[in-house]
Amino acid sequence: MLVDSHCHLNYKGLVEDQQAVIDRARAAGIGTMLNISTRQSEWSDIIATAERNDDIWASVGIHPHEADQHGDVDSARLVEAAAHERVVGIGESGLDYYYDHSDRDQQRRSFRAHIAAARETGLPLIVHSRDAEDDTAGIMAEEMGKGAYPALIHCFTASAAFAAKALELGCYISISGIVTFKNATDLQDVARSLPPERLLVETDSPFLAPVPHRGKSCEPAFTVDTARFLAELRGEPLDRLAAQTTDNFFRLFSKAKRPA
Repeated sequence: MLVDSHCHLNYKGLVEDQQAVIDRARAAGIGTMLNISTRQSEWSDIIATAERNDDIWASVGIHPHEADQHGDVDSARLVEAAAHERVVGIGESGLDYYYDHSDRDQQRRSFRAHIAAARETGLPLIVHSRDAEDDTAGIMAEEMGKGAYPALIHCFTASAAFAAKALELGCYISISGIVTFKNATDLQDVARSLPPERLLVETDSPFLAPVPHRGKSCEPAFTVDTARFLAELRGEPLDRLAAQTTDNFFRLFSKAKRPA
């Protein structure tokens, strides 16, 4: 069994044929999926998908691209939404200085609100960071000093130095299909050396389809392709990596229940 620790089942490209996407994931051996939100208007639909499916869980959060449009979403609102029994994570949130779709100060304020919600609820913070390593690590470390909180760096593409800082803060690190790309040699070096007890896998579907599916809409079934590549990269059997990353998911997202 594998877990897709980060997918967007309610996004265009998947939602139009959502049940078939879910069925293909199950047939491929994906035993659990975490359906991630990026804006408040999605929360109810994403939670509803989790309510209909015992093997799908939900998060609540505001993506940094959406921070300008959600200035009123504070930690209290996140905590309230996270009380739902199917919500197991806070996010995705973080900093994106590559696109700068939202004001950087507002991104940082939103990120801190999500951290506060993760601290209060005990649910893992799901972190997006692009071209913002120093600020992401700095804010996370500063906030950790106010009180510990669990966290996951999703779709990791950053430097080995950032990985080391994240691990030092107790974070887990999730690897997406980007690791299969021919030019992703730096990421492959980092992925090869990550401690097994902190490693997760994801698709970030419908984005970032791994080899051999490049150019297609990504879906949770493709977690297998990323996991297989990662296992070969790390020189370990696929079944061992699958078991380890599954155990890691349920250790981190402890509110989620393993499938019967």
